[in-house]
Amino acid sequence: MVLNIKIRKIEKQDLDFVYKSICELENEILDFEVFERIFNENISNPRNVYLIAENESEGLGFISFHTQNLLHHCGLVGEIQEFFIHQKHRGKGVGRLLINEIKNFAEQHNLKSIEVTTNKKRVENVAIYENLGFTLSHNKFTIYK
Repeated sequence: MVLNIKIRKIEKQDLDFVYKSICELENEILDFEVFERIFNENISNPRNVYLIAENESEGLGFISFHTQNLLHHCGLVGEIQEFFIHQKHRGKGVGRLLINEIKNFAEQHNLKSIEVTTNKKRVENVAIYENLGFTLSHNKFTIYK
């Protein structure tokens, strides 16, 4: 495990770090102006939790978590929207620290569940999420416009 890791809420000055991370995750350059608008909206929403893991010199990764009340759960459910650890910091416990913060938030706010979806092309993520305590329980279907 990496030592001296700090987990904190993401702030406006973390925009570039998150933007570069998402572009790397998606393997494409996203429209920065649109990204910035959505980023600022999402981090200011009290129903969302955006966290960054960093050491003394750099950002290591981040997680975004959105909550909503769902009828079929009769309560509050949270979903991890983005979860990224830079390649050189993977396998060192950084992701587990971020997930643990989300689990703590979920417990404090009496969430019914924590959900995460991963792209089918990221086959390795299934084992990672199972190792973090998730159960493969649903199929997700998408219509792209």
